[in-house]
Amino acid sequence: MTTSESLDRPVSLQARVVRYTVGAVTALDGVSLHVAQGQCVALVGESGAGKTTLLRCFNRMVVPSAGEVLVGGADVSRQPAAELRRHIGYVPQHGGLLPHWSVLRNAALVPDLLRRSDASGAARRALELVGLPTDEFGDRFPHELSGGQRQRVALARAIAARPGVLLMDEPFGALDAISRSELHALCAALRRELGVTTLLVTHDLQEADFLADEIVVMRAGAIEQRGTLDAMLASPATPYVASLLERARVSGQRRSES
Repeated sequence: MTTSESLDRPVSLQARVVRYTVGAVTALDGVSLHVAQGQCVALVGESGAGKTTLLRCFNRMVVPSAGEVLVGGADVSRQPAAELRRHIGYVPQHGGLLPHWSVLRNAALVPDLLRRSDASGAARRALELVGLPTDEFGDRFPHELSGGQRQRVALARAIAARPGVLLMDEPFGALDAISRSELHALCAALRRELGVTTLLVTHDLQEADFLADEIVVMRAGAIEQRGTLDAMLASPATPYVASLLERARVSGQRRSES
């Protein structure tokens, strides 16, 4: 079994003292993170905290200046980037669909690249899982879909090859409240069914609490605290975490629910 083939089942993610600098800017400042097999971890923080930079280290869209990044125990720097990415599901903020391709063809992209004989069937199954049956949606183009539907297609494309790892970079940030709520429920259900190891970037603490097993708060390229939302509310590790919780009005909402 090759390293890439082993990524077709849930595997762990690990960053070891990762640094990333661009000129005089330090985007990641010695970050260490472990996501266990089948776990979902949400990266939360303000813009510029380093969340997306850290996430993109795992599929080699960002190459660290120092440190190690491992997927399934294998150093990603020793793997061809294109091959690695074909075995890691990735959902960017705005979907990244190819506008001149149909919904079905977009969903079949990764199985096609992997030269799987059942690429179309895999895409159809993935679209069914995200609530877009191909009889109704398969021949449509991205511009004919709503924002929520486009993100469903992006999610279908990410899971069509049944990867063991899913990277999600603010996939719901541009959606209206109803579409966002529907996709939250969908993603939670898919996680239960697929058991995929997931790293989620979000600004929304409530979203992180709903979807993730644990939350990692980042600031200025470093990790401030990791744990459940309840644990953070009970004992914020730093003044920044306390401020983030207060500004998100999480504490007040939790008190009103209790």
